[in-house]
Amino acid sequence: MLNILIIIPLLTVLGILFTVKWEQVRWVALVGMSLQLLFSLFLLWQFLAMEGVSESGMRLEESHLWYKHLNITYSIGIDGISMALILLTSVVIFSGILASWNVETMTKEFFLLLILLSTGVFGFFISLDLFTMFLFYELAVIPMYLLIGIWGSGPKEYAAMKLTLMLMAGSALLLVGILGLYFHSSTDGQLSFHILDIARQNIDSGTQRWIFPMTFIGFGVLGALFPFHTWSPDGHASAPTAVSMLHAGVLMKLGGYGCFRVAMFLLPQAADELSWIFIILTTIGVIYGAFGAVVQKDLKYINAYSSVSHCGLVLFAILMMNKTAFNGAILQMLSHGLMCALFFGLIGMIYARTGTRDITKMGGLMKVMPFLSVSYVICGLASLGLPGLSGFVAEMTIFVGAFDHPDAFHRISTVIAISSIVVTAVYVLQAVAKMLLGPIGEEKFEKITDAKWHEKLSSMTLIIAILIMGIIPLWLSDMIYDSLDLMMNKFSTLSYLVE
Repeated sequence: MLNILIIIPLLTVLGILFTVKWEQVRWVALVGMSLQLLFSLFLLWQFLAMEGVSESGMRLEESHLWYKHLNITYSIGIDGISMALILLTSVVIFSGILASWNVETMTKEFFLLLILLSTGVFGFFISLDLFTMFLFYELAVIPMYLLIGIWGSGPKEYAAMKLTLMLMAGSALLLVGILGLYFHSSTDGQLSFHILDIARQNIDSGTQRWIFPMTFIGFGVLGALFPFHTWSPDGHASAPTAVSMLHAGVLMKLGGYGCFRVAMFLLPQAADELSWIFIILTTIGVIYGAFGAVVQKDLKYINAYSSVSHCGLVLFAILMMNKTAFNGAILQMLSHGLMCALFFGLIGMIYARTGTRDITKMGGLMKVMPFLSVSYVICGLASLGLPGLSGFVAEMTIFVGAFDHPDAFHRISTVIAISSIVVTAVYVLQAVAKMLLGPIGEEKFEKITDAKWHEKLSSMTLIIAILIMGIIPLWLSDMIYDSLDLMMNKFSTLSYLVE
């Protein structure tokens, strides 16, 4: 059944290839991603209806030998964590297609690359074989260069090259780490890339100490780990709307998910010993991203630095290594994915009407485009953690889990990270006040129109998801929580961890 998550996007790509008129291309893309969203909802219903899990903790497992000599397999399966991220990806790519409705330059190529990128993301989240996971990871990352370099704005060539070089450097570290895990996975003389096979091995602490930084930093580069985050603001600012939505909303989650599923799960002893280093880095990243957003005037840069801060919270929570914090990390991935996709979608719509992203040059937009303005306010309130919206659920779970540690180091780090909420309120309310309230900034703004049908549908899809997660979060939280037992079993021998 999970193969359908790969088949639908690939069939959509084929449909786009054989479509002649650019007006029809967007409809083919929309139909394909609508089917993907519907199938993801069906998969969620099937997942919730299942009783019990296999010994591995996974459901719907499937494995086919791919390359016998290296024991590479096409192994797939999902748990509550990957199910939640699959649903996030489906919602964001559906909304991204609608937000890109007016793309007229090389339309076929744009939608083809966008859906190909999403194919890599879906494949990554269902992969249980490290080699297959790495291939899907690269399939998701590589199209970004073309999408930004061709359809972007501003210094797009610089941004695309910077992003590509930094992510490729991260991939190089990651490949070294994966090979290190492979060569230390021997069972009766048989090496394996399978995550669950490697998890059964007792890799010695010395080996873990050098593999863990490789894998955590390798994935962390994509997850905006400080100080390897510098590609993110430039990349987001120059990317076209849908690419920013998919990149910040979904692609950056590959970094957090990889750190969780590979670095932490397979190398628990090194994670225990070295976590303090990365806790310091992530705490700095959370605060730095928030303060960086305060001083920005460009809407995309504001949201890009906000992403650095919120993604830093994901890695921060993962490093706390208890069940509540892990749960919060996954919830934060979902919340940030929805909020950031909505933010970038709205910013693209506002820019298309005003011709500027500088908040100091705008004003009074609430009067002329109330739908887009109210949507922006809702998203901003979610970002600063207002109860009833997704941000509150995620951040509160992280802070409760992180503060469970009794020692001063963890608690001081948690208090510093919590303070980022105050800074978030500053840049969100500052942008709302300057851009949406007060007198209309320029005379030409009086003639601009509000959102069209496809823009309303794109925004409402994400807003509804944010409200569902904020108002009725327990089904989602429980689904994730129930999938953490396998991870916690790996940490059960580490004495200081809080259960």
